[in-house]
Amino acid sequence: QVHLVESGGGLVQAGGSLRLSCATSGRTISSNTMGWFRQAPGKEREFAAAITWSGVGTFYADSVRGRFTISRDNAKNTVDLQMNNLKPEDTAVYYCAAARSGFITTTASAYDHWGQGTQVTVSS
Repeated sequence: QVHLVESGGGLVQAGGSLRLSCATSGRTISSNTMGWFRQAPGKEREFAAAITWSGVGTFYADSVRGRFTISRDNAKNTVDLQMNNLKPEDTAVYYCAAARSGFITTTASAYDHWGQGTQVTVSS
């Protein structure tokens, strides 16, 4: 079993930055793609960013590309999401997830382990 715990959320003004971190424990996920998803009130959960097991391959949603950076440290079992130039529309609960495979995927159903989420609120 894999256990994921997110941290680093909070309240920030538009244009500000936050760094989210996901700590993993249990079965090793160093060979799995890891992703960040987000869910705003009244909306479906949406893909934000993903990173392959090596950290070389990354992919971003159009809405965050150029502002967010995903990274991972397999030795520390962590996956981070650096969020810069935040906008009010980035307000959401952010979830860390582990995919079943080592390939980049943006589909939530391809991820079978999820954290409980951390709230990010961006004020205008």
